[in-house]
Amino acid sequence: MKVVILAGGLGTRLMEETEARPKPMVEIGGRPILWHIMKIYEKFGFNEFVLCLGYKAHLIKEYFINYYLYNSDVTIELEKNKIDVHFSNSESFKVTLVDTGINTNTAGRIKRIQKYIENETFMLTYGDGLADININSLLDFHLSHGKIATLTSIKAPGRFGNLEIAESGIVNHFVEKPDGDGMWINGGYFVLEPKVFDYLEGDMDNIQWEKLPLINIANDQQLAAYKHHGFWKPMDALRDRIELEGLWNSGNAPWKIW
Repeated sequence: MKVVILAGGLGTRLMEETEARPKPMVEIGGRPILWHIMKIYEKFGFNEFVLCLGYKAHLIKEYFINYYLYNSDVTIELEKNKIDVHFSNSESFKVTLVDTGINTNTAGRIKRIQKYIENETFMLTYGDGLADININSLLDFHLSHGKIATLTSIKAPGRFGNLEIAESGIVNHFVEKPDGDGMWINGGYFVLEPKVFDYLEGDMDNIQWEKLPLINIANDQQLAAYKHHGFWKPMDALRDRIELEGLWNSGNAPWKIW
C-alpha cells in the first residue's frame, strides 16, 4: 500500500527555516521532518511513498538521489573519478517524487498523483506532522467501516492557561494549557479508497483538500474519524520546531516508535 505525502507547500509560518528549503526538509535531530514521518510508516511495514512536490522540489529530489552518499561511508578517488559507497543500514524506502506544481493547492496535488495510485487503497498525510500513531490500528479501523475515507482525529489542545478568579481577585484554580474544549480536529494520517478521486474532478489546482473535496465526502457520509489519543504535533512555526528538537535531543521523542 502506497503512502502519499503532501510535501510541496511554502511553509510561510516557518519562513525563518523555509526561505532556503521546503518545509518537509526542515530538520529535527539532524534529519528532515519528512524522514521522521516516513520512519513512522516504515515501522508498520509501509515503505512505498509518493511525494507531492512543489516549492523547491529539486532539494527533496536531490536528498533522495544522494541518500546513500548522505548516510553511508564513502571513499572517493579523485584521480580515477571513482566513488565507492560502503555498506549502509539504510531504510527500505521506495520513493516516487512527483513535481505537482509550485502554486498547486493540496487537492490539485493529490489529483496529480492519481496515476501512481491506480485502483488501490492508499494512505495520505501532511509533510509536517508527527505522531506516535499505530498505523495498523488506523488501517484496521478504516477497513472495518466500509467508507471511502478515514482521517485521524486529534483532541485540540488548549493554547492558554485557565484561571478561576474569585470576586476578590484571588486565583482559586490555575491550569496551564489544559486539554481542549472537547473538539476533535483533523490530524492528517488518512486512509483513502481510490473513489476519492471522483471528488477531485475538474480544476482542483486552487482548491484545498480540506475544503471542497473533504467536505463533500463528509456530506455524502463517506468520511470516518479514527480517534488518536496519543502524541501529535504539527510543525507550524519556529516554536514548534524548537519544541520537537528538544524532545528529540532529550531521548524521549514520543513519535520515535521505530
